[in-house]
Parts: sequence; structure tokens; C-alpha cells
Amino acid sequence: MSHQGPPLGSLRVIESSLLGPGAIGTHLADLGAEVIKVESPSGDYIRDMTWPIIHGVSLLHLHVHRGKKSITLDLRTPEGVQIYKDLVAGADVVIEAMRPGALAKRGLGYEDLKAINPKIVFCNLSGYGATGPYRDLPAHGIAFDTWGGSVKPEVDEEGFCFIPEHASIGMHAGPMFGAMGILAAVLRARDTGEGCELEIGQSDSTAYMEWYRIESWLAYDRPEDEVTGNEADDYERRAPGTAGMKEGVRYQMYEASDGHVLFMASEQAFWKNFCEAVGRAELFEKWPGSKFADHARGNRELQAILRDVFRSKSCEEWIRLGEAQNFPIAPVNTPKTIVDDPQFRDRFPLYPHKDHGADMLPFPVKFPGEELPAPSIAPTVGEHTDEVLAEVLGYDEARRAALREAGAFGKPKA
Repeated sequence: MSHQGPPLGSLRVIESSLLGPGAIGTHLADLGAEVIKVESPSGDYIRDMTWPIIHGVSLLHLHVHRGKKSITLDLRTPEGVQIYKDLVAGADVVIEAMRPGALAKRGLGYEDLKAINPKIVFCNLSGYGATGPYRDLPAHGIAFDTWGGSVKPEVDEEGFCFIPEHASIGMHAGPMFGAMGILAAVLRARDTGEGCELEIGQSDSTAYMEWYRIESWLAYDRPEDEVTGNEADDYERRAPGTAGMKEGVRYQMYEASDGHVLFMASEQAFWKNFCEAVGRAELFEKWPGSKFADHARGNRELQAILRDVFRSKSCEEWIRLGEAQNFPIAPVNTPKTIVDDPQFRDRFPLYPHKDHGADMLPFPVKFPGEELPAPSIAPTVGEHTDEVLAEVLGYDEARRAALREAGAFGKPKA
């Protein structure tokens, strides 16, 4: 099978970003796009944020800016602004992953740039988006998890409120949807010759990821003769989403002899297969359940029996039995233990720290018959300034030296 380079090998992106929202460009870089991160002379302080810190550089930076080039421009200088415009003239996308209007203040907003390149796609990714009463409210990623209803406050043993451990949605969803929107806009721009502006709020994206629970509550606001629970629950309304799983029995976590598994026999056929596989046909005869979506909710007698049954085998034995006898069961991993899971090891050959600064997960989309290019290590501030100006813009050494002297890349070093 012949391929002409990586999937996004023809895409050039100019990225102005601060902190985690720069992940919008990471998705594109992982697919082979040329992403040129334009930084202020002092650099994006993402390199100092959160933990762990690896040889003085944050994991956040190593992951979010892998595969990108970094140049420094002082956009307070006319020379710096002109270089930015020269880059945009040959680019497909400009990412402004910070508060809306930050580039416009430097004369580099969408209206300014489309005059230079009518096909340019200008994408802003900010906390709460470009409109609304929270538009200018400062925030970090967890703010969107709390705003979107994804994480509830907890109280410690001394009575203090704390942020519980949870899967981060806010810092990941916005960049993912943003990258999808960018690709849609680029396709149209290549067809029509006309670019566009798009903007994404990390908050909006978090709420969208929570659509099932949010829309369930909206549905429950309607009369009960219009919106009910499932037939298997005698039409009684269960709490939305995973909150409604607590009383489940045929769909529940169980302790195995060496860990936990998730048992998911909500369909009658799977439940029958399980009972036969463990030699307990009488359980099916006594509690056959409904054909679909039956969790045997609240059946503590059955739950006590299943608790003992599941303790009789290891997690690996349960997985193999479910595979052989056709009933749904899954390992229960943690972010620490998942790296030892055989399915994870098969699907996620890690980028090693010796090449990338940290051991990192690759982009999760497979292209059978080809490999995505391994990204370069995340850049130091301005590491590629000379390279980009020479190779992308064709500036000769004399011109680069004059711009350096003029302070286009920051104040000249004494």
C-alpha cells in the first residue's frame, strides 16, 4: 500500500497558545501536520505547570507540545507582527488558544489575516467561549469539569472541601472538538477558496460530553406519562447516567480473587450464558429477567450470591471465560495499573522517554498498513526560530540577523 506521507502532511498550522488548550494543535501534529508554535520571548509557562516535572520540564509541556516547532516573536514590534503575517500567508490554520481577541490586539485577528490569506481558518479556543457572561472569567481546566457537572465537591476527614480524583474532561474535550472543527473548515476552504473563523469554549465542550446526563434531566422535567424509566425497571425512573447504576446487580462491579471486574449481563441472553458458564443454571431459572436492559436492580439476594461466585476466580480467568462463553465482562484498571493490561500493551506502544522526554501514549487512531510519524520532543522556547524563518519563509542569514537586532524575537542578548 503506497502513501504520500502522513494524513495531515499537507497542513501547516500557526499556533498561539498558552497552557493546556495548546492540545488542539497536538492532535493535528500527531497526524503529521506542521505545527509552528509562536511564543513570546519569555515562552509559554506551561513548562513550569503542574506535576510531574521531568528534568526541569513539565509532563504537560512534553505531551501538549510534542511534534511542534517553537519560534519566538515579540508581537509588540512591527517586525514581529510582519513575520507572523508572512507565516500566515503560507499556512492553512491559525490557532488562538487563549482569550478571544488576544491576536486582534496585535493587528493579527481574523479580519487582518484573511486579507493576507483568504483561505485561512482561524480557530479560537478559550475557557468559556467568545460570548456570554463568563467570557472574561479566568479559569483552569478543572473549572470546566465543575461547571459542566462532571465532578462533585467532597469533604475530607477534617471537614474541609476538596477536589476529588476524577477523569479530566474540560482540558481534553475542547481541543478534541476544536481539531475536528478545524479539519472540517480546512476541507471547505480547499473546496471553495474561502476560510472562516470558528471558536470553541472548553466549557461548552465539557457540557457536550455530558449530554447524556444533562439531556436525561431535561427529559425528566417533562410529565411522567411522556417520559418514563425502562420497561425492565417497571418504567420507574432511574437517576441519569452512571448514577442510576448503584442498585444494579446483573450490571455491576464485583471483586475477583485478585482485583475487580465489571459484569454487564443486562441482556437476558448474556445472563443465561453466564449462568450456564458458571454451572448455576438455577439462577437463570429463578431470575430470568427481561430481554433487554435488566440490571436486576436492588436484588440483594442475587447480589450476595454473585459476590461469592466472582471471588472464586481471578480477573484473567473471568475475562477468558466471558470471551469463551459470550457474556460481557471487563477488567477494572486504574491509571497506574492499565499500563500492565495486555490489551493496552497491544494497542498503545508508548513513545519512550529516551526519545520524547516522557513515556507517552500515541494518538489513538490507527491507519492499517502505515504508521503515524513519531513526534519530535517538545521544543524549548524559540528552538526553531532560525529554522522556520530560513526554511519556511526563505529569509536569508542577513535578514534574520537584522530582525534579531531589531528585537523581533525578543531583546537581543548583551
